[in-house]
Amino acid sequence: MQPVRGILLKIASVLVFIVMASLIKYTADTVPPGEAVFFRSLFAMPVILAWLSWRHELGTGLRTAQPMGHVWRGLVGTMAMGLGFAGLAFLPLPEVTAIGYAAPILVVIFAAMFLGEHVRLFRISAVAVGLVGVLIVLSPRLSIGADLSHAEALGAVLVLGGAVFAALAQIFVRKLVATESTSAIVFYFSLTATVLSLITLPFGWVMPTPGQAALLVLAGLLGGVGQVLLTSSYRHADASVIAPFEYVSILFALAIGYWVFSEVPSLTMLGGAALVVAAGIMIIWRERQLGLKRARQRKAMTPQG
Repeated sequence: MQPVRGILLKIASVLVFIVMASLIKYTADTVPPGEAVFFRSLFAMPVILAWLSWRHELGTGLRTAQPMGHVWRGLVGTMAMGLGFAGLAFLPLPEVTAIGYAAPILVVIFAAMFLGEHVRLFRISAVAVGLVGVLIVLSPRLSIGADLSHAEALGAVLVLGGAVFAALAQIFVRKLVATESTSAIVFYFSLTATVLSLITLPFGWVMPTPGQAALLVLAGLLGGVGQVLLTSSYRHADASVIAPFEYVSILFALAIGYWVFSEVPSLTMLGGAALVVAAGIMIIWRERQLGLKRARQRKAMTPQG
């Protein structure tokens, strides 16, 4: 294990994904979200395939024992991506990022509902703190009588819906990892999302300008690079060590939002985001403690001698 390298790769992946989202946001006023999903997914695949080929894993990395599992994961993941991209057209980048942090909190709830995981008081408390943070971030957009456009309220609902589907996608991934390689999960998601995005073709796709097309292609390539960096990070450090660095994305989002889109965050958004980040780190810490406890129990049960 090389934890420092793993952390640096994770931070690099976070930066790449935020830049990718910025490119999508830059085109979101004219390019429909379904079309953006198509470019993001299609042009990620050559990067992923090249990486697998370089690692000599092209044959083994794409084998699957659960093809329908990938389809279901792809369906909910594509919904998450599409809703998130749609929300980028209406809300500031840091706000979209902060609302997206609801996903790992919702995973705890869905894991209890669908996987039968036992959730004790500590994680329930963390979930409650996180949901309060999300509500604080959302409150200016959804408050009755707020002097805001309906578009901003719609954007908040879209991004929150994306977080719900992203959490559901993680539940499917938890099932897939029992038999599938990470490479297969990443590749078949991109493939499924590319195909599913074509369903939106009759609903207003546009011919992008050369500049927009270049940005969309670059977004797809960066999406592939981000997946490679993220997957590589977990080869060098434990997930519990790397996971908290996901929240560095709010710093990148604040910087890009301010310098590129002239977005100034409100104190309400920052306060709510801080609560969501704190809750996420609490959940990650608890997952690490539970993992260590399970490892000790397995070791104790292993016959000695």
